[in-house]
Amino acid sequence: MFRPANKDEVAVALRAANEKRTKAGALDLSALDRVLQHTPEDMTVTVEAGITLGRLQAALAERGQWLPMDPPNSEGLTIATLLCENVSGPRRFGFGTIRDHLIGLQVALADGRLIRSGGKVVKNVAGFDLLKLFVGSRGTLGVIVEATFKLLPRPATEHFVGARCSSPEECHQAIDAVLESELTPVVLDCYRADANRSGGFVVLGFSGTYEEVDWQLSRAGKLGFSESATLDYDRQFWTETSGPVHHWSVLPSRLTEVIREIGNTPFVARAGNGMLYCRGGPAPAKPLLPVSLLRRVKETFDPHQILADLPE
Repeated sequence: MFRPANKDEVAVALRAANEKRTKAGALDLSALDRVLQHTPEDMTVTVEAGITLGRLQAALAERGQWLPMDPPNSEGLTIATLLCENVSGPRRFGFGTIRDHLIGLQVALADGRLIRSGGKVVKNVAGFDLLKLFVGSRGTLGVIVEATFKLLPRPATEHFVGARCSSPEECHQAIDAVLESELTPVVLDCYRADANRSGGFVVLGFSGTYEEVDWQLSRAGKLGFSESATLDYDRQFWTETSGPVHHWSVLPSRLTEVIREIGNTPFVARAGNGMLYCRGGPAPAKPLLPVSLLRRVKETFDPHQILADLPE
């Protein structure tokens, strides 16, 4: 594994592999770990892609700001991995994915060129919007070396409550009640940690000012969300090593159907987004990918196939 000291060394390594028509070796970007520019008044930050999300959040917290992302194992997750894998966590329902906060990107292409897309300000309409093409690309189109994000103020408080449900249908009713109410949770999850239970536990998370959160907690209580909750269920699920994780992505209205289909298998679901993860149980059908389009894009950016291969 090659550990480049800077982005220029990344470009040189890719150019050499491209000229030889050989696969580029694995790159360790841990040396690219600087916060390049934080402008608190504009609520933007530019970082090198090897910095971990944990270190970035700690630096932003000193000025009362944060990047509203909470993927699994975020302390050690690099910004490059966050972008390449497009991972997210429980707060996805309220804050979206990393794509929603990305405003600028620098990438080393397969031929060694360093290109930029977007900029360092929130209102930026110059050039083609290529940066989102690289989010979730899993390293198949280039190596991300630098990124710029728009930030949010850290909330004054955050609180989690839940409702225990005895069946998938009861979970569905609880979720629907939230979606049809005036509540605006940042977390709307459902999980089952015990294989001996057939229902689940629906979790709501609220953040903001103390007044906003108190008001929402009061309304949530009237809908039956009276138990105190935390996000420990999510951490526990992702630290398990008992087997491969199956991932379902469906319309939120179909989530109950999937919960029934997996039986009593423990799971964690982003109920508001229609995403469910479980260990064991039946595997979902493989999604139909636009293979021809993916290949055309891949061939445009990496004609000699030196970068990671497309998924099967």
